[in-house]
Amino acid sequence: MDRKTIKRIILENKLIDNKRLNEIEALSVNSNNNLLETILNGKYISEQVLMPLIADDLGLGWIDSEPDDKEIEPDLYLSLNKELQEAKEVIPLFRKDDKIVVGISNPLKIELIDKLQLVTGWNISLRIIAGFRIDAIKKSIIASSPEAQGIIEKENDEFSLEELSDKSIEDIANEAPVIKRVNLIIMQAISIGASDIHIEPYEEEAIVRYRIDGVLKESSRYPKNLYPALISRIKIMADINIAERRLPQDGRISINLMDKSYDLRVATIPVLHGEGVVLRILDKTGSLVNLDMLGFREKNLKAFKRQIVLPYGIILVTGPTGSGKTTTLNAAISSINDVDKKIITIEDPVEYEIPGVTQIHVNAKVGLTFAAGLRSILRLDPDVVMLGEIRDLETAEIAIKTALTGHLVFSTLHTNDAISAITRLLDMGIEPFLISSSVNALMAQRLVRRVCPKCAYERPPTAAAETLFKSAKKEIPVKLLYGKGCEACNDTGYKGRVSIIEFIEMNNKLRKLTNEKVSTEVLKKEALCAGMETMREDGISKILGKITTAEEVLRVTQLD
Repeated sequence: MDRKTIKRIILENKLIDNKRLNEIEALSVNSNNNLLETILNGKYISEQVLMPLIADDLGLGWIDSEPDDKEIEPDLYLSLNKELQEAKEVIPLFRKDDKIVVGISNPLKIELIDKLQLVTGWNISLRIIAGFRIDAIKKSIIASSPEAQGIIEKENDEFSLEELSDKSIEDIANEAPVIKRVNLIIMQAISIGASDIHIEPYEEEAIVRYRIDGVLKESSRYPKNLYPALISRIKIMADINIAERRLPQDGRISINLMDKSYDLRVATIPVLHGEGVVLRILDKTGSLVNLDMLGFREKNLKAFKRQIVLPYGIILVTGPTGSGKTTTLNAAISSINDVDKKIITIEDPVEYEIPGVTQIHVNAKVGLTFAAGLRSILRLDPDVVMLGEIRDLETAEIAIKTALTGHLVFSTLHTNDAISAITRLLDMGIEPFLISSSVNALMAQRLVRRVCPKCAYERPPTAAAETLFKSAKKEIPVKLLYGKGCEACNDTGYKGRVSIIEFIEMNNKLRKLTNEKVSTEVLKKEALCAGMETMREDGISKILGKITTAEEVLRVTQLD
């Protein structure tokens, strides 16, 4: 399939106009990438929209949902050499008759299919599959492979610290068994889609837990005498002081796994029985989430899209750590990313790399704070600025001045709901008239777990569901969707997450009340009169939409 064919498919289906497509084509030529890679990597058209059309044009099948675990034959993938296993565009799926069904995300990679056929001797039947599904299948295979499951137990039997008692902790941390253990802890976490690794020492043993879809789950336990070596190994990898055990420390680890780059943000802190360590996993090459996938209800999505194309003002997204604020802001930035806009972000850390966007990583050690970075980048003539977080008065003042001088500013605040962002800025010391004249929209969000589609079933509402619907003065449904628990969801009944959102556009009445410095309760009452739906109301709509459960909504929201 050549460049002309791809352009024809795009134009016939009116996915992009001809002028914009020519601009993207020129960008692909300058970057030495093919047109399809440029379109998909730049998120100009989503993979789910474009690839089925290409599959149809080629006369190939399109895998439009995650294949059932029973259909996947892991031995096919595990039999490949390292080069083919790390090829991110292809995955062997299962045998069918005398053929091997192979999924490919980029049908232009003909040489890759030729190599696969030459090395394996397989009679191949091709299917088009989204790249993120290939990645998910590979992670699942690696996480469930006997090698990954058995290596810890095997090493526990083979390795004893007593053999190394005459060596320093630093020397022990550089021994192969300890290196393997730490690498395996990290590899397993990435393979099962964990966002954080928690390693915690107790009196008798150390426990490793993974945070998956926002909830911690225990993974493994280690003898207490092995723990110092594990922590020292992590400190060596993160380039932080292994001798310092009395103070909190921060570091960073960069690794490559399955042809993808990951950053691990490492934080250590002294606790009762040693040092606690948390590693936050950031997929630097991960696919950006599309705005349509975040969980917006139609009315709020239209309003949000209307706000993010305005020429100036501030859009604030609020919520606690881990509520998806950064993902939302990056999705917004990605959706307005264009060659005619200069977009600069200041983040701590940079979680997603966005082609065409200038991204700055905060480094407080050398004086590059949010405020210092924001003050400096205004000299670079940006159209849009994304500020990772407003933490103090200085940063807030500069952000507001930036918005008032003709720039669109995205940022986040730590508040419990959307309207409290106004009160938070007032508490920081910002003058009311500056807030009312600069803030365009406010949004709060939380993440709830989705019901696992593979083990979902309907049943009468639980007591929690009845309580939730009664508190909202809504009729209790006869049946709701729940998950039984299966291998695909680690027996939790949930797989993946979605946002519940409250969104409000500032109107004249809200601006007037802001200038009058009224209470949060008065502001919220006016926001509700203006049509704002609370996060709990949005959560109820997602329960009725068979997306999540009442238990999840109650877990992350407070009574409105």
